[in-house]
Amino acid sequence: MSDYYNAFEMSPVPAPGPDAVPPEPFRGIYGMPAFVTIPTSDLAASMDFWIRGLGFFELFSIPGRLVHLRRWAFQDVLLLLAPSVPEQAPAMSFSFACVLSQVDSLVEACRALRPNSVDGPRDTPWNTRDVEVITPENARIVFTAAKPFDPASQEARNLEAIGITPPGVGPGDNEEHA
Repeated sequence: MSDYYNAFEMSPVPAPGPDAVPPEPFRGIYGMPAFVTIPTSDLAASMDFWIRGLGFFELFSIPGRLVHLRRWAFQDVLLLLAPSVPEQAPAMSFSFACVLSQVDSLVEACRALRPNSVDGPRDTPWNTRDVEVITPENARIVFTAAKPFDPASQEARNLEAIGITPPGVGPGDNEEHA
């Protein structure tokens, strides 16, 4: 038995598919449930890469100290001025959702700004297409797009093996959990 249930209505991420349309950039102010803080020794260069390469926008800044960037709702990044940054990207990464139609343009934009910054795209056993980007601050950022669900695929069997079934299949829905 699984305690998982469909709660997709609380996410800005659209249903997977080749025609999925990304949500508009979200400019509202809210209590951030999670965010990433990334030290940078060059705010201008970092902002340029995150905006032109990764598709974020500047929500606000404290000049010379901090820039708050955002894409979709709940995709917040704080770039914080620091005296130095790590010389290598850590093994740890931070992931942001995107849609399949954004993958190629994201790869192209990042490679145009920093030719060796991108690894992928590659398909995963959990039914996503991922792109790993090393930013100017040596942060390891992954953009992940859900692929259309094929119930006959190996990916579907992988998910089912851990108790995750598609909506309308298996026990429960969100009504009893809302």
